[in-house]
Amino acid sequence: MVSVVKKIFKIVYEMIEAFVVSASVFVVVYLFLMQPHQVKGSSMFPTFETGQYLLTDKVTLKRRGPARGDVIVFKSPLDENFDFIKRVLAVPGDTILIQGGYVYLNGEKLEEPYLPNDYTTSGGRFLRDGMEYLVQDSTIIAIGDNRDHSSDSRDWGPVPYENIVGRAFFRYWPSETIGTITNPNL
Repeated sequence: MVSVVKKIFKIVYEMIEAFVVSASVFVVVYLFLMQPHQVKGSSMFPTFETGQYLLTDKVTLKRRGPARGDVIVFKSPLDENFDFIKRVLAVPGDTILIQGGYVYLNGEKLEEPYLPNDYTTSGGRFLRDGMEYLVQDSTIIAIGDNRDHSSDSRDWGPVPYENIVGRAFFRYWPSETIGTITNPNL
């Protein structure tokens, strides 16, 4: 009888040990390397649809900073309990202008191959149509791909680096959409 109890205790101990090790690895990965996010809303359509799941890389942007064209996840400047997903259009030192339905970056019309040809961009409360803005240090301008249905930097201004959670790099759900998320500029 004592032998059976020892075997059961050993099995339970090994299961607890495996759980603790697995949970520790998960916590380290989640806190420091990558984090899952669910797309909620239509602000990034047609690039992403609501309900899709993405992995966010938390390391890359700490090493190189955000680049134009990166899809990033960041804490909402209006309520940090919510994460937004948008595309970086301008980085520190860039000038951005919205005029006549187009985005101009550093004086040149921005080519956006990820958008349908019939999409246009209008100004907002912060980035007004016809008003040029110089992006300040440690901030970026992030705008959703679905320009008519996106609350973004056009309305509430630049995103501070400290609000950035990471760069979306992999879509894993639903299964028919699995694949890497690339920056068209890199």
